[in-house]
Amino acid sequence: MHMLNLGILAHVDAGKTSLTERLLHSVGIIDEIGSVDAGSTRTDSLALERQRGITIKSAVVSFAIDDSTVNLIDTPGHPDFIAEVERVLGVLDGAVLVVSAVEGVQAQTRVLMRTLQRLRIPTLVFVNKIDRRGARYEELLESISARLTPAIVPMGEVARRGTRDAGFTPFAAARLRAPLLDVLAAHDDELLAAYVEGDVPDDRLRSALARQTGQALVHPVFFGSAITGAGVPELIAGIKELLPAAEGDAGGPVSGTVFKVERGPAGEKIAYARMFSGTLRTRDRIPFRDGEEAKVTAISVFDRGAEVRGTSVAAGRIGKLWGLGDIRIGDAFGTPAKTEDEHLFAPPTLETVVVATRPGDKGALHLALTQLAEQDPLINLRQDEVRQEISVSLYGEVQKEVIQATLADEFGIDVTFEETTAICIERPEGSGSAVEFNGKAPNPFLATVGLRVDPAPVGSGVEFRLEVELGSMPYAFFKAIEDSVRDTLREGIHGWQVTDCTVTMTHSGYSPRQSHAHQGFDKSMSSTGADFRGVTPLVLMTALRRAGGRVHEPMHRFRLETPGDTLAAVLPVLAKLRAVPQTTETRGDASVLEGRIPAAQVHELEQLLPGLTRGEGELEAAFDHYAPIARGTVPQRPRTDHNPLDRKEYLLNVTRRVGS
Repeated sequence: MHMLNLGILAHVDAGKTSLTERLLHSVGIIDEIGSVDAGSTRTDSLALERQRGITIKSAVVSFAIDDSTVNLIDTPGHPDFIAEVERVLGVLDGAVLVVSAVEGVQAQTRVLMRTLQRLRIPTLVFVNKIDRRGARYEELLESISARLTPAIVPMGEVARRGTRDAGFTPFAAARLRAPLLDVLAAHDDELLAAYVEGDVPDDRLRSALARQTGQALVHPVFFGSAITGAGVPELIAGIKELLPAAEGDAGGPVSGTVFKVERGPAGEKIAYARMFSGTLRTRDRIPFRDGEEAKVTAISVFDRGAEVRGTSVAAGRIGKLWGLGDIRIGDAFGTPAKTEDEHLFAPPTLETVVVATRPGDKGALHLALTQLAEQDPLINLRQDEVRQEISVSLYGEVQKEVIQATLADEFGIDVTFEETTAICIERPEGSGSAVEFNGKAPNPFLATVGLRVDPAPVGSGVEFRLEVELGSMPYAFFKAIEDSVRDTLREGIHGWQVTDCTVTMTHSGYSPRQSHAHQGFDKSMSSTGADFRGVTPLVLMTALRRAGGRVHEPMHRFRLETPGDTLAAVLPVLAKLRAVPQTTETRGDASVLEGRIPAAQVHELEQLLPGLTRGEGELEAAFDHYAPIARGTVPQRPRTDHNPLDRKEYLLNVTRRVGS
């Protein structure tokens, strides 16, 4: 069976969900097309999705094209929900990238296309809304070529665009030859030679188009309207003809990846998984993360628009699995198909404190947010036990509304939020070392630990090294020190996570196990793991202080296109928001600025831009790097640990004793 796992991706409001509805109607899965505005679409099932008219969670629905089965995955278009898109991309065989014929290529369109190309996912482009006033054709093709990829092939032309009668007519073979040859010959020397000799039959051209589309070298462009159905039959034919089938040996070793997790009516965890190899059956026990194992208790597969209970799910298919209570999004099970563990998009750079309106809901709030975090791997929870506060990471302000509505609808918890702040990091600028010796004041712990902190290249993370013999102490003590180092670095001198450093253990020592006759182990005279976990934060924070460090804030690269006559009003606002334009270009009546802006200021710029540019300004912003805070007050993050920066407070909390 020809199986294809197809993603529909787009910028918000490009008409992605409407296209999904039209595809399902065209292939006979639904009798009536749902409306995004009316909240009656098949794939937007959450109440907030229907209210806001946006996709928040990915959804899977299946249909057939002749003898081919397509698992269609509708993904969010709003940039605040890019994490939902990220986990879907790894399970796709092909994609349709939707672009509005009116709004054109948007910021999120470019982010998605860059990622699709990096992953080499075969992609068709569908230009939607040709029936809307202001729809473009030639100009939009030029924009796609300039801003997305020059390797495009227009598959037809548009008639009566901008009217309800707008239609899409596929190019005849003779009309298609020239653009096909120009694009395809760039990747095929034999085709180029045949082109020069003037002997390239039409069937060879179509075959080369399918092959290079399947290799993500070229991208056919279709035009149409999800509302009227124009161009959709041609798109369906292109999906079948040009996108490659799912690969995988159903008889091979079991291998799959979980890309979505949800809770059922009874609170049970349900995992959506793509099978890359083998066949998974009910009652099978499967290994996953760090040697854990679980038994599959039930399976559903997607088939011709329905979700069908089954006893197995084979390679190439997507299944819903029950029984995997500890599974998380991104987990590979069985024999891993992929070894890389790399986020495709930047992590969240903002965070906010979630506050329960009713004080009695604090405990329930933590449990509810924990469940939400397990459904979104890029949502990080941070609990402050002292202040009884919970922080969550964010991509943008719209996520607040989603979290608020979800907590109210699904958990009955009303919440508010504190002001959104940027998530900074700390990096050491020099080297620093410290040591605490066993049995020497003021160290109350039965452990010797010496550590040196050195700066490391940007992006290298944290590395732990030894300058002492591994056999000088029991291995469990070394493990306790390393684990404590990594935990402590979550909150540096200013409370932010410390990264891009090397921590080297320079001293070690312990009190061997002591015991008294007939009394057994004497803990007061023998080192334990708790001693090493207790003293390590004190040593590490002293070393960090001596190394010196700086707080770095997240910076976004931005591209701002604005009418030229509004530039004088825009530039002072950019300066006020600490944005630094690096290039300025004039394109006709428009000015295009590119530069860097602090992540914390992006939302304010988005709010101010329409008023500054008569609603014509277009902003594209995405995380680029962390930069040291050059001026002003260094932001402090409230600590959630026992504060090893304050020795007296720390010892009171950890040991209930104060060293002399």
